[in-house]
Amino acid sequence: MHDASLTPNLAARSGGGAVLAAMLRASRADTLATFDAYEAALPGLAVPLCAELNPPLWELGHIGWFQEFWLARFAGRAAGHLADPDLPRRPGARANADALYHSSHVPHDSRWALPLPDAAATRAELASQLDATLALLAEAPDDDDALYFFRLALLHEDMHHEAALYMAQGLGLPIADPRWQAAPLPDPPPALDFDAATWPLGSAATQGFAFDNELQAHAVEVGAFTLDAQAVRWAEFLPFVESGAYAEDRWWSDAGRRWRAQAQAAAPRYLRREAGHWQHWRHGRWQALDARLAACHLTHFEAEAWCRWAGRRLPTEAEWERAACTRGAELRWGDVWEWTASAFAPYPGFAPHPYRDYSAPWFDGRPVLRGASFMTQPRMRHPRYRNYFLPQRNDVPAGFRSAAL
Repeated sequence: MHDASLTPNLAARSGGGAVLAAMLRASRADTLATFDAYEAALPGLAVPLCAELNPPLWELGHIGWFQEFWLARFAGRAAGHLADPDLPRRPGARANADALYHSSHVPHDSRWALPLPDAAATRAELASQLDATLALLAEAPDDDDALYFFRLALLHEDMHHEAALYMAQGLGLPIADPRWQAAPLPDPPPALDFDAATWPLGSAATQGFAFDNELQAHAVEVGAFTLDAQAVRWAEFLPFVESGAYAEDRWWSDAGRRWRAQAQAAAPRYLRREAGHWQHWRHGRWQALDARLAACHLTHFEAEAWCRWAGRRLPTEAEWERAACTRGAELRWGDVWEWTASAFAPYPGFAPHPYRDYSAPWFDGRPVLRGASFMTQPRMRHPRYRNYFLPQRNDVPAGFRSAAL
């Protein structure tokens, strides 16, 4: 269970204290390196107020605040996912930290006007918070309850690191680290066929960490299906655009047509056609598009419309999970987050974990995404992880694979 040779995604969920300590340090190093890129490219770290962004200083401070809030300040942490989140908290290192960084209580648009500490002070606070976390971890028993909040804090920071990367894409900032660059895909391999079967959807959580929305594992009947072996590339998506399909209502759902009209969309975000060639906005400049890359930064509406145009459909999350868990050697995933046809909803027997606002507020019908992207930390890449965004989001590095009708 607590073996340092575990793959990163399993080690993050099942590794012991020494493994977690190394991962927490590595995650923080990446957080700070990406923040350095923001600081170098953005005078005064100023970003426009919009729903897709957060002030970079707020993001940085929130990461440290979250770790301290659930570990150093939380007397109930040893109870793991059964802890009472309403137990009184110890005072934080910064007296007004909750008023600055508690994302459940600090409205999004107000974050631009908060009296945030400067970058040097925020870095110093993060260093102190991480030292306190590692000291607590060194004393913690090597069991799943005692390690639950350390694992949560690690994966929370990794989620925010990915958000920092796709916010950088939206802002046109260069990110030089080769780990966070998209890789070309081969020509599509043969599709994968699956017979009808009963599938245990979700995490059993008999040991290790699972997010509350992955629980409880339950049997679902999955009919026979045929699934793409990899995500749809630009090579397959662009003929849809070039055919004029963005202007043809027949390919779009009612909600998709409303989005298309509101966004005045005639092509995917970050793409343009110039002198007969497709260009891609990356690292703050237009460059030639590599059509071998997975189609990315697409809305759910665009994925659905392509599927209708191609005579295909989006897979359900049960189909996706079964394929990833049983045919992982043949099914390539992790290039882009993949939209599915399933709505984000609680599994039977759902019970919220102490971080109450992680899942329950978002059971509103938005689609589930599965997999991971080229911006995702390897620790986060788990075949049962459920991501969820509003269908109009195209700042997220999301694409799709298709299934046969």
